Order: sequence, then C-alpha cells, then structure tokens
Amino acid sequence: MRPRTVLILSILLVPALSVRAQTPSAFRDVWSPVAREFHAILDQEGVVGGSLWFLRGDSVLAREFHGKADLETNRPVDANTIYHWASITKTLTAIAIMQLRDRGRLSLDDPIVKYVPELRAVHNPHGPIEAITIRHLLSHSAGFRNPTWPWGGDRPWHPYEPTEWAQLVAMMPYTEVLFPPGSRYSYSNPGIIFLGRVIETLSGDDYEAYIEKNIFKPLGMSRSYFDLTPYHLLADRSNNYEVNDGKPVANGLDFDTGITVSNGGLNAPITDMAKWFAFLLGKGPGATGPIPVLKRSSLEELWRPVLPVSDAEAMGDSIAMSFFVKRQGALRLIGHTGSQRGFRAFFYLHPESGTVVIAAFNTAPAQERPGAHPDTRAIREGILATLEKYVWK
Repeated sequence: MRPRTVLILSILLVPALSVRAQTPSAFRDVWSPVAREFHAILDQEGVVGGSLWFLRGDSVLAREFHGKADLETNRPVDANTIYHWASITKTLTAIAIMQLRDRGRLSLDDPIVKYVPELRAVHNPHGPIEAITIRHLLSHSAGFRNPTWPWGGDRPWHPYEPTEWAQLVAMMPYTEVLFPPGSRYSYSNPGIIFLGRVIETLSGDDYEAYIEKNIFKPLGMSRSYFDLTPYHLLADRSNNYEVNDGKPVANGLDFDTGITVSNGGLNAPITDMAKWFAFLLGKGPGATGPIPVLKRSSLEELWRPVLPVSDAEAMGDSIAMSFFVKRQGALRLIGHTGSQRGFRAFFYLHPESGTVVIAAFNTAPAQERPGAHPDTRAIREGILATLEKYVWK
C-alpha cells in the first residue's frame, strides 16, 4: 500500500478519542477530509467497492460508500451491501467459547484432546499433547501451523478449503507441534477450527446453528450468514475482485469455506456488523439485561494481552484471546482483520471512548503482494502515528 494511502487512512481514528467533546458540526469538520480521501485512495488503488463506518456505541456517527458491489450488474455499494469478513469470524468463535465456559461446560485450561480426541495423532516433540489447552488455541500459542491445508490448493479443480472434518483428521498424523505450547505467538487457522469443533461437540449444534441461536438472533443480526448466500439476499451480495494488469477480475459472488467456517466463514452487511460492534462496546440488544450474550467481565477477559507479537503483519503488538491489542501510551486499541479471496476488512475498537471504525472492501488492492496483507500493518502504523501527532500532544 502506498505511503499516501497509509497517511490518509491514518486519520480514521482521530475522532475516536475526541468525539465526546465535539458538537455534530465539529465532528463533520473532522470527518469531511477523511471521507474525501477515503474515496480518493480507493480510486487510486483500483478498489471496485468499499464501505467505511464510524460508530459510538450503537449510534452511527458517519458512513461512506464507494463504488460498485458488482460490476456486471452495475450495483452500487450501499448500507445493505453484504461483505465477506473472513478472519473476523474468529471473534465470534471466541465469544461462543466464552459462553460455554460461563455456562460451566468447559474450562479454558482444559486440554483440547478432551473435546477433540483425534488430535492425539498429532506429533508433539515438546511433550504430551494434553499440554495444549483451549486457552492456547484462543491465543494462537498452541504451536500449530498457520495454513489450514498445507498441500495442494493450487489447481482450479481443488476445493477452496477442506470441506469435511475427516479431511482434517487425515492430516493429523502428518501434523507437528512447532514449539512448546504457550511459549510464543504464531497465528494458526487450524487452531480456531479445532475450537469450532469444541463448540459443536458441547452444544450438539453445527457451528453455524450455534452462532445463529446464541449470537445472531439475540443481537438482531438477521442478515448475517455463513458461506453460500441465501436466495433472498443475493441482490445485496458483493462480488469480489483482484486487480490484474490494472483491471479488476471478478472471483464470483460466493465460495464455500467448508469445515473452516469457524475460522472465516462470516458474511454480513455493515448494518449487522454495527450490532456486533455495539455489543462489544456494551451497547444495544444483547449487551445488557438479565441474560446478555456474554457478560462484560468475560468479554474483557478476551482482551487481556497474553503474549507479545513479533509478526510484522499482525494487528497489534500483543495477542489476547482471538483479538489483537495495541498499547501506546494510555491508548488501548482492540482489533482484527479479515482477508480472503478479494475481500479485505478490519476494525479498530477503542473501549475507553466507546467508539469503533469499521472498513470493508471487495477488492484486493493493486499494490498488494500475493499472500501478504499490507493493509493490516500499514493502516495500523499510520493510525498510531497520527494519534500521536494529533491526540497525544
């Protein structure tokens, strides 16, 4: 991503710490240059369509729509546009695990083989496989590899992701624990899939059904779903694109994340995601009342830093439990990114001011190297630099 892109997107969180002291007109004055440059940089990068929202609790303070959801049908991006959120799905999985913990169904320090006995076939040169706990999986410190499927996947006839649990089980005798569990951070997609299996084992529901019953319905996320789009929502589904020789090439509206759904299968419009982030900020349906989706203390437990992060492309300088945390001075940011096919998304949550910035795009930027996610690192670095300049003076 170009330096100008970093600089412009870096001002997105400036209102996050000062918004309480601003009148609506003052906020608009702050937002106007953000909006102008948001559209300029998406044009510059060849992004077909994107959205940018800024929330305080359950109130939308600003939102921007850019370009097209689908070039073939000439559909513009609007409030109903449905994006794929990829790894941001992991935050749903973490909440589900904590729900089961709070209901007495599991302990975070339980060995994962208690619920996924097939993992006994994994080679662990660092000790017994029983040493790997649910807590390790939540914090990406269990020692499992990053990719879901490390062999193949490079042919057009290959499945996009493993489609059946049996395929993952078949890999387990060929899987090695790469370092002593809990000793360091290393991002692992399979680890989150194993947590999805725990949810299914204890609840008796498929992962998708559990999330629908225990998160989507209580929060009123009626247009959120996993994988293939229901027929009644197809008119709002965004296509996704990759820029090839300066031209966007469509990947197709839908793809199936298969057995990896708990790791990255979420699709939703930002109107629904706004309800999710309002809940994380302690506002809206499901955040309070006699039976909240998750009690506040358990949610904040997920945001406690566990290990430092050395990966330059990670979201923060610490990993918590399925959320990244960035601290600089008195500022604490909670965030995650999503990246799959041509879809890109991120959020930065600032709990102390009750604000969040959310962005989603349907195009892999022209400057993005295959297999890399520079938007994660570059936007984070730019935001922090601008906060230091404009907020911490």
